[in-house]
Order: sequence, then C-alpha cells, then structure tokens
Amino acid sequence: MGTMKLIGVGADGQASLPELYRRWIDESELLVGGERQLAMFPEYKGETIIIRRGLAELVERLRHETRNTVVLASGDPLFYGIGSYLAGKLPIDVYPAVSSVQWAFAKMGESWQDAAFVSAHGRPLTGLVQRIDGRRKVAILTDETNSPAVIARYLLEYGMTEYEAFVGEELGGPNERCRLFSLEEMAEAEFLPLNIVILRQTAPSPVWPFGIEDDEFFQRKPDKGLITKKEIRVLSLSALRLRPDSVVWDIGTCTGSVAIEAAKIARDGAVFAIEKNEQDIELCRQNLRKFRVDITLVHGRAPDRLDEFADPDAIFIGGTSGAMAPLLDVCCRRLKRNGRIVINAATIETLAEASRELGERGFHVDITLAQVSRSKPILNLTRFEALNPVYIIAAKREGEK
Repeated sequence: MGTMKLIGVGADGQASLPELYRRWIDESELLVGGERQLAMFPEYKGETIIIRRGLAELVERLRHETRNTVVLASGDPLFYGIGSYLAGKLPIDVYPAVSSVQWAFAKMGESWQDAAFVSAHGRPLTGLVQRIDGRRKVAILTDETNSPAVIARYLLEYGMTEYEAFVGEELGGPNERCRLFSLEEMAEAEFLPLNIVILRQTAPSPVWPFGIEDDEFFQRKPDKGLITKKEIRVLSLSALRLRPDSVVWDIGTCTGSVAIEAAKIARDGAVFAIEKNEQDIELCRQNLRKFRVDITLVHGRAPDRLDEFADPDAIFIGGTSGAMAPLLDVCCRRLKRNGRIVINAATIETLAEASRELGERGFHVDITLAQVSRSKPILNLTRFEALNPVYIIAAKREGEK
C-alpha cells in the first residue's frame, strides 16, 4: 500500500518548500493538484491528475490508489481548503505551508489570534455583514467575483466606515503587493486575482443590545405601531431557541424587527423573510441597512415563495393573512428536527385556529399571554399604558426536545 500526503505550497512554488517535502514530491508516483500548483513542478516525471471540480470523484479514485501519492494545495490545506474534505475521507497526512492569512497579518505586523475569519470564496455575500459587524479584526478570503472592490461596496451599503482594509495580493510570490485602503478607496481600486482582505477597526462599531427599542426602527407613518413590540419580540425570540447557526423564517416580517434581532443571534446561520406589503418591504430594507443585517427578503404572500427558502430550524409567524392551514402545511413539512414554530396572535380566533391546526399536525403547543404596560409621565406622576395583549404560541413536534 502506497503512502498519501497532502502538501501545502506557497505562491512562490518550490522556492519555500522544505527539502523533505520536495523529496516526497519527487519520489511520488502520482501528483494531484490544481493547474496552478501542478505548473510549479514542470519537471515532475510521474502521472498527474488535475483537480477541477468533482472532489467526490477524486476521493473515489484515490481510495483505491496503491502508488505513493502527493496531493498539492495552496497554503494551509486545512484552512478553508480541500484538506478537511480529503482528510475526513482518506488516510492522508497533511503538511501545511504558511497560509495567506498568516502572510497578511505578518505583513501588517498585527497579531491574529483574536481575529475573525470569513470566506467569500465561491459563495454569495448574503449574511456577511452581520458576521463581520463589531469584530475588531476580520480576515476575508475572496475570489474573482467577490473581489476586494465588490466587498467594499457591499460593506459601504451598511455604513461600515469604521473599518480600514489591508489587501495582500499574491503574498509570498514574485508579484506580491500590499496596500492599505479606506473602504471608499478599496471600492474603486483594481486587484490581482489572488488576494486576501483584512479589515481592522479604526473606531467602535454601533451597538444595539438585544431588545432594540421600537422607535429605533423605521415604521409606517402616520400609523406607527405595525411592529412586533420590544417585549413581545424578546419573548418570541426566546421561544424560538435560536443557535448561532440557525436557519430562520420570518413570515409577515413587516418592519423586519424580529428578522433583524434573529440575524444578530444566528449570525453564522441565515434568515429568510417574506412580506406581502410593498411599502413595508421598503421600510424593512431601510431597517436592514441601519442595523447591519443582510437577509433574504422576498415580496409575496406566504405560503407562496417559501420553496425559495432553505429548510428552517425556527419559524416565526407574525401574520397569516387568513391562510393558516396551507401555511402550516408547508411550515410543518419543512421544519427541521427539533425545530420550533412561534406564532403571535392578537385574537382568540387566531389562537384557537393555530392551536388546533398545530395539534392536528402532531405538535405540542405552549401558550403565553403577554399583557404588557409601559410607564408614562403625567405631570410629576407616573401612570401605565397597556399594549395590546398578544398570545405567543410556541410549538414543537411531540417527542422532540
């Protein structure tokens, strides 16, 4: 049985490879890698395989390989690389090179144990802003589509001007270039294809603690009040039992208050929201920009368009527009194991219908009647003004946690 090694290679190719690694490559009978990595070893005498897409096919081929094999990858193969995929499926030893992230922080003279790491390589930017917001240092892996300029324009949409950006291009290679930008400058600049962005705070980010005040949200005028009130919102979000990586649906999002706070909790997950009123959609977009939250927001009447959303861990229903049964058919079918559905009901009719329909679909229901009053000054005295009572219906499947 031959050996199998995964070796990280820097942008300078063979130049910085340890002699031992070079010998392993020379002595191997099969060399696997992307076109760029294989081009660094033009004198190689054995068979080569170019990695294109289809990693599953590559694994099947290597699973039965008896020759001494080396797989080449860039930098540290276990840092957003193919290493974790291959190491989980093959008996392969990993030998990393210095990663682009290490190079970038070294060029900046900046420590990086306290940095956050996100990847915009080969994936959409959706949700990136809440993953970054408030972090002191952030390393962003880019690609040709999500270039530093595209990322800068995206972050400026959310007013993230408290960051400066370091861009390292072809780090460790002959065309290496390092530059420091404001986001406005980075939005207009051009870059070599291989690059990494490091964001660094130059001023504190705005902070909105859990339970954002109602009047912080853009709302309809003059008929303010079409918002899930802070106290009800906090109780409803608690009932959703969100995790940092939860996938959340907000049905009837209106101003987006629940979706925004959910996205700040589930910043590594995803939030999908639907709203039937076009005016509220625009208000929701304004609130998303203000509170630095990027979700998938669609204009429609649920259950229409819910097939565009990923399967949820949690569903919040702020309004049903009279379509309770067909809506719950979709929600209950799509909800993941140990998921939660939370419904806000302002009438006893909606309460009764929701409880019955959920029960018929095998869900256990807990109901909280939230009757909240807020203090109001009257001369030098204090009185209390009641908010509309709301039933908070929390449902989970029978037998699940």
